[in-house]
Amino acid sequence: MRPLTERQQAILEFVTARITEQGLPPTLAEIAEAFGFSQVRAAHKHLQALATKGHLELLPGRARGIRIPGLGPRGETLSLPILGRVAAGTPIGADLQDEAPVVLVDRSLFSLTPHCLLRVRGDSMRDEGILEGDLIAVHRTSVALDGQIVVARLEDEITVKRLRHAAGRITLLPRNPDYPPIEVPPTASFAIEGLYCGLVRRA
Repeated sequence: MRPLTERQQAILEFVTARITEQGLPPTLAEIAEAFGFSQVRAAHKHLQALATKGHLELLPGRARGIRIPGLGPRGETLSLPILGRVAAGTPIGADLQDEAPVVLVDRSLFSLTPHCLLRVRGDSMRDEGILEGDLIAVHRTSVALDGQIVVARLEDEITVKRLRHAAGRITLLPRNPDYPPIEVPPTASFAIEGLYCGLVRRA
């Protein structure tokens, strides 16, 4: 790759840090503000120079269309939003805002394609390797099979448990002997929100 000017190197480091720390590249306006450019055109010009020299790739038609080689090949890296508090009565992810924090993950780590990450509270799934504070990857679906680990809504609470569905009865099974199984009453407000498809544990 062709050498960079001091300013180009600084912009490349800025873009790389934003992707690594926040999961998304900066916008042109954010680059312009960070480097004191009066117009976003100047930021775009520097990005074009970096692309020409092979240090990054510009993806046309995207507000944050910057890809750094080595941070994941296009089409195999997913940008997953982290869900905070889940609103009562609202399907998970339905109230996501554009500024929701995201994490870049390798698609090949998951058998199902995840749509979002949900932070775990408690240790009821400890023996499944799912610990307090972990980010679990969730594939949104309303359908699940007996024995699968699901993200379910029971009344206004979201829980992660193994599903037992037999003889017309639904039971949510913890994976920690300190917690009892949860029998879902036939009259309860209950819905499968998604399937567990892996986790992200940040050091």
